[in-house]
Parts: sequence; C-alpha cells; structure tokens
Amino acid sequence: MTQATAPATSPSSPASPAAPKDGRTGERSLGRRLLARPEVGALIAAVGVYVFFFAVAPSFRDASALSTVLYQASVMGIMALPVALLMIGGEFDLSAGVAVTTSALTAAILSFQLTMNVWTGVFVALLVSLAVGAFNGWLLIKTGLPSFLVTLGSFLVLQGANLAVTKIFTDNVASDSIADMDGFDQAKKVFASEFGIGGVNFKITIVYWLVFAAAATWLLLRTKFGNWIFAVGGNKDSARAVGVPVGLTKIALFMGVGAGAWFVGMHLLFSFNTVQSGEGVGNEFLYIIAAVIGGCLLTGGYGSAIGPVIGAFIFGMVSQGIVYANWNPDWFKAFLGAMLLVAALVNLWVRRQATRR
Repeated sequence: MTQATAPATSPSSPASPAAPKDGRTGERSLGRRLLARPEVGALIAAVGVYVFFFAVAPSFRDASALSTVLYQASVMGIMALPVALLMIGGEFDLSAGVAVTTSALTAAILSFQLTMNVWTGVFVALLVSLAVGAFNGWLLIKTGLPSFLVTLGSFLVLQGANLAVTKIFTDNVASDSIADMDGFDQAKKVFASEFGIGGVNFKITIVYWLVFAAAATWLLLRTKFGNWIFAVGGNKDSARAVGVPVGLTKIALFMGVGAGAWFVGMHLLFSFNTVQSGEGVGNEFLYIIAAVIGGCLLTGGYGSAIGPVIGAFIFGMVSQGIVYANWNPDWFKAFLGAMLLVAALVNLWVRRQATRR
C-alpha cells in the first residue's frame, strides 16, 4: 500500500495578495484625527491671540491681568456652555442675555418687596428661569416654529417685562440694594466670592466655569443624553425614527440655558447688590459667538463643550487685551466681528481637511 501525502508548498509560491486598502476604512493619520476635533481651530486662535497681546501689551503679562481675563471669560463661558449644547442640538436662544437679568431682578425684587431671606428669592428665580426655558422649548415643539422666532419673541417679552416690573416696584430702572438683607452674605460667598493664589485674587466663577465645562464634556461624550443631543442636532427625523425623544431633549436643552442664566444672574446680583433692568441686551450674540469660535456649527449636530470654553477665553483676552494695550475700546466689537468670520472660515477649513480622503 502506498501512503498519499499532500504536496509540499513550493518556497517560490506567490503569497496571497493582501486585501486592497480602502480609503473609507483606512486608518486616519494623527493630524487628521486632531483636525476632526471641533475645538482645534479655536485653540490655534487662542494661542495666537495670547501671544499677540503678550507681545504688544506689557501689562497683559501680569498675574493680575490673567485674573481679570479669566473672570471675564468665566462669566461669558458659564452661559456659553448651555448655549453651545443647545446649538449642537440644532437650536438657538436669543433670549439668553435678558434671561440673566430676569433671574437677577426676580430674586432682588421678590426678596426686597416681601422682606424675605434672599435665599427665597434665589430659589424662586431658579424656578422662573427654568420655566422660561421650558416654555421656549415647549412652544418650539408644539408650533414647529424656528427657534429664532420663538426666542426672539421671548427676548422682547422679557426685555419689556424687566423694565416695566422694575419701575412698578422701585419707581426706578434698577432694583433696590439687598446688601443688608438676611442671607446676603452667605449667598455672596456661594455666587460671588474670591480666593487668593500667590497674592492674586481670583473670582469663584472661574472654578464654577471649569467644573461646568467638565460636567458638560462628560454629558456629551459619556451619556445617552449626549448622544441624543448630537442626534437631534444632526437630523431630528432620523433621531425620532430610532427612538430618540426629540421633544424632551430640546426642552431639556432650553432649560439648561435657563439654569445658566439663573446662575450668572445670581453672580451679578450678589456682586453688585443691585441690577439694572436694561442689562443683558446683546449678550446673547456674545454667547453664540463664543460657541461658534469654539467650533459649534450653526446647523447643529457638531461641536464640543471645550470649544466654547476656549471661545470665551478668547473673548476675555480680547476685551481686556485691548484695554491693556491702550487701544480705543470702540474697536472691540469690530475686532470681535472679524474674529467670528475668521473662526467660521477656519472651522470650515478644519472640517474639510478632517473629512478629506
């Protein structure tokens, strides 16, 4: 009997050809992956702005100047965070600026007129701010109107109510001082205190700003709700088709803007003891600008929580850098507008580079 054996493989036999690489599945380079991050363009701009003012304004190099810049950025950035999340969800809130004033006036007038502990006014103001945000979101869902129109109406209502109600109770355009009322000192420690590092005082809002940014980043990247935000901002019909609660998500995002407005309003109230009823008009555009500079798209579905932090920091550097450089501050808005256009173009270029094969 003979034993059959398998033929030996010739050493010269050609190896099986490797599967051709498909550009769609190929590994992207590190540079491409970095460019895909929404905040990269803002980070590049922030470095450039810092180096520029560091060179042209000697006072800008002091630690006290950094404290002032961070304070300006924190007050802007605390509101820019929920506004950015709302923009990622595909909506705008043009009432965000005056909503800050509404919350502060609510707490101040209620506490003073009823001679109550200021904490009562603080909590009522929170409820009012959340209710305004919920109403904006509810009206948007029920009517299908663009958020631009819905919140423009809220902006006008709140602006008029701020002035009219303040005049009714105070016969003035500002609230009465609450500095000597019960609970004021404790509330001031929570919302408007300072702490020292190396002989330089920093506002507590800087800490809150960074904590809120970390929480927003975790929310976007590590939770189901974060996935919902991106989904409804990208395509709400597709999101609804896969079970995403579109209405609930949008209402929650508007309420987040209300919560941010409440917090900033409390900071302003307990920093200055009184509030001007006409404040806040126009700030809503600054919040949107910080978010856009930070990489959020006006069309929704794209952005991050770190981007608006960097955008607010750029705002703080520009607003204070112009002062430290002894320039005419009238040029600030022109400079800010130019930065917005440049940021939009840079973000567009970054996205194209990141998605190019």
